[in-house]
Amino acid sequence: MSKVEAVSRRGGDQPPAVLGRYSPLLVGLFTSWLEGYFRRAFDGVRLSREGSHPHVPPGPLLVYSNHPSWWDPIHFLLIGRFALSGRRVFGPMEAEALKKYKFFSRMGVYGVDTASRRGAADFLRTSRAVLADPKASLWVTAQGEFCDPRQRPVTLQRGVAHLASRMTGGTILPLALDYPFWNERLPEALSRFGRPIDIASEPPRSVSEWNSFLEARLEETMDALTSDATARDPDRFYTLFLGRAGVGGVYDRWRRLKSLFDGRSLDVAHEEDRR
Repeated sequence: MSKVEAVSRRGGDQPPAVLGRYSPLLVGLFTSWLEGYFRRAFDGVRLSREGSHPHVPPGPLLVYSNHPSWWDPIHFLLIGRFALSGRRVFGPMEAEALKKYKFFSRMGVYGVDTASRRGAADFLRTSRAVLADPKASLWVTAQGEFCDPRQRPVTLQRGVAHLASRMTGGTILPLALDYPFWNERLPEALSRFGRPIDIASEPPRSVSEWNSFLEARLEETMDALTSDATARDPDRFYTLFLGRAGVGGVYDRWRRLKSLFDGRSLDVAHEEDRR
């Protein structure tokens, strides 16, 4: 029996501190700063048009994703603002990491001690309380560790399956993430939602059955994003915003200086149409 299984029925659902500490002002300021941060790091931040605005009725909302990079949790904030702007974004982080970045605890992040039964109990209690808040959404990197987005089969830790098995209503959304290089110096930050899972329409499942089902749905979504990514076609995506183009450094400075003397404008992008 896993630690989560051993404690999943213990404890109550009293509102955890993370809900009370949430600061919309701080989240708004941080997300605005985050956009500039992503502009400097990526050629474009793009969400697949297919499923880009999923239908999510009122009720609990759980978004679970693969985990290709440390960018993923902060990427959630940008995706959530664009596609699910009516919901506050909450999610777990390793407790030791959260101690180093305490300000995240005011932006919907709560610590999880994955090495103890108490930590498993706290994860379930806090996550269920977040799901019960109609203004909130819960976002989880469900693989639990960094994994290449092409790795198959997709395997998940069981925390999300435990939550799903105890949800009596609401929606679960698979989310695929990838950060490939296309034709510019910087990589793309790509994402795609999968088919929404309406809990009320699903049959009863054990935790193991839920885990297998969620793995299959996420793998399906990741395969679809891989198809989008390998096409290198920005028209397949909504471009949330574009980053910096060009090679950078001395080379681009020389090109700008030369274009000034030639009396013409300069587009430093490798591609003519980045959209």
